Amino acid sequence: MFTELKALKKQWEPVQHIADEAQALLEMVEAASEEEQIALAADAGQLEKEWLSLETQLYLSGEFDAQNCYLTVSGGAGGTEAQDWAAMLMRMYLRYCERQQWKTTIVEKTDGQEAGIKTATIHVEGTFAYGNLKCEKGTHRLVRLSPFNAKSLRQTSFALVEVLPELPESTGIEINPSDLRIDTYRSGGAGGQNVNKVESAIRITHLPSGIVVACQNERSQLQNRQQAMNMLRAKLLEKERREQLETKAELKGAKQSADFGQQIRSYVLHPYQMVKDLRTDVETSNTTGVLDGDIQQFIDAELKREERS
Repeated sequence: MFTELKALKKQWEPVQHIADEAQALLEMVEAASEEEQIALAADAGQLEKEWLSLETQLYLSGEFDAQNCYLTVSGGAGGTEAQDWAAMLMRMYLRYCERQQWKTTIVEKTDGQEAGIKTATIHVEGTFAYGNLKCEKGTHRLVRLSPFNAKSLRQTSFALVEVLPELPESTGIEINPSDLRIDTYRSGGAGGQNVNKVESAIRITHLPSGIVVACQNERSQLQNRQQAMNMLRAKLLEKERREQLETKAELKGAKQSADFGQQIRSYVLHPYQMVKDLRTDVETSNTTGVLDGDIQQFIDAELKREERS
């Protein structure tokens, strides 16, 4: 409850600021001369821009939108190319979170054999982290000249992004301990006296569903287990809701199933520069900026699309 109130307050404060500024501006316009009114029109235009940038944040009213989240990037088919693309996406999201002033922690990461990553999970702490990043769920497609091919041939790679909310304990997701297989292993990565010496990393397999989660960033096995259980609860909730959506789609006779893994965005670096979101048709030629974390335009457009649908 405290988290929700804090999030609502953060949403309301800029709205109140713009309302106060608009009221003050209106009073100035009523008392101003014709020439002064023309000058004040520029201030009105600036207020309008501020409101438009704030408007999409008011769409963040989902059940878990105000929560922290777990973001997982996995390389698709394509070996080294796909793993390198997954690493590029991971950096993009870390840079985006930095722009938002959110705290990030790499919970688990499996490096590729030659380059990139096979998979990585990032814990993101920040107001409305899940509400914004949930828009990034799905398959991301990259087209570029391959840096791993001697002939520099054009290569298409895919990576999957999954986003789960960090759930409070009271979500009603019950897990039977007898349904779990818990394995411990030594943490990977460089640095730290604890790394590669103590089996503090945890991998939990939920036997009925086959869902596997892992955590290796904490120094203690207990902390890693708690983090892994948080992720497991979130995955089980997502599975339950996905099954509900699929059932509704079948009852409605929908032609397409509710597929959370569908392709959502295309990043073309050759023969031209273009990033295009396939859900909203928002596109930009500033591929460097996007890969450096400038993705809010895509998130805002998707929030508006979801609100209209």
